[in-house]
This record gives sequence, structure tokens and C-alpha cells, in this order.
Amino acid sequence: MCGSELQTLPDGVQRVATELQRLGHPQSPVMLDDAARTAQQAADALGVALGQIAKSIIFRRKPDGVAVLVVTSGDRRVCEDKVAALVCTPGEGGTQLGRANAEFVKTATGFSIGGVSPLAHATPPVTLIDRELFRFDQVWAAAGHPHAVFCLSPKDLADWTGAPVADVVLDDPPQSAT
Repeated sequence: MCGSELQTLPDGVQRVATELQRLGHPQSPVMLDDAARTAQQAADALGVALGQIAKSIIFRRKPDGVAVLVVTSGDRRVCEDKVAALVCTPGEGGTQLGRANAEFVKTATGFSIGGVSPLAHATPPVTLIDRELFRFDQVWAAAGHPHAVFCLSPKDLADWTGAPVADVVLDDPPQSAT
């Protein structure tokens, strides 16, 4: 990509594509014909295993309003208690981590729900990477729009985000998760 191709992409995808170029990633985001707002929709569109979808889940850390991004394998469900133990101050009591609504997600990340990329956020979030992603050589992540995805290795994901790899999922994964 030389840069002129970015002008036909939606703004969020342009940001992700620019960041991928900066990082030296050899591939550009792919625009899908249909929206892939869920991990299952993305897996079906790409013809890959559900677990190969790196879904981005945004939480709101209540004491300071900071966005917490958990990038998890598409066939797993995030355990909020495990995430809170890793990103919240112990001993303050009560639930310190909450689900983020659409307005918070858009403001904090610059992306709409269903297209939240693990890279190129409006404001850098606190990020955790699900260790379950490392079952795969390649995973697919949202690229800033519900129709856009990009492929990368779990190692690159961890390196590029600078995020720790952690156990952040429920112990008994469901058969199908979105």
C-alpha cells in the first residue's frame, strides 16, 4: 500500500491500516461483503475457526473511567472477575469494572461496537491479551469497522499492543461464544 488506497476506506479502517503500515505489517485490512459484528459472523465470513477471531471487549474501570480492552479468542467468554483482579486496585470493595455502553466505546476507542480494533485507539486503553489466542498461528481482528478485519499472529498482537498475556476467560468455555 502506498497510501492513496486508504482514502476509499472508512475513517476507522484508515487509522488501523496506517498503524499496520507503521508497524511494518505486510497485509492491509480486508473489507468483507457482510458485517462481522460478532465473532461467529467473522469466522463464517472468513472460513476460519471461531477461536481464531480475536474479539475486542471493552470494559470501563469505574474509579477512573479508563477503558479496559480485553482481546479474547472468539470461542471463549471473558471472566470479569479475572480481568478486574488484573486491572483494578485491590481492596476498594464493590465492583470496580463495568460493561461499557456504545457511547463510551466510541468515545474511548474511536470505533463503534462490532468494529473495535486492538490497535489505533483514540485513547490508549489498558489492554489484556487472552492466552487462548496462542492456540492458533494466525488470528483475525476487527479493523475499525464492522466490515473490516485483518490477520496477524497472536505474538504480533501482544508485541504491538504491549499488553500482557493472561488468563482472562471463564474456566468452562461454552460450545459457541460471541
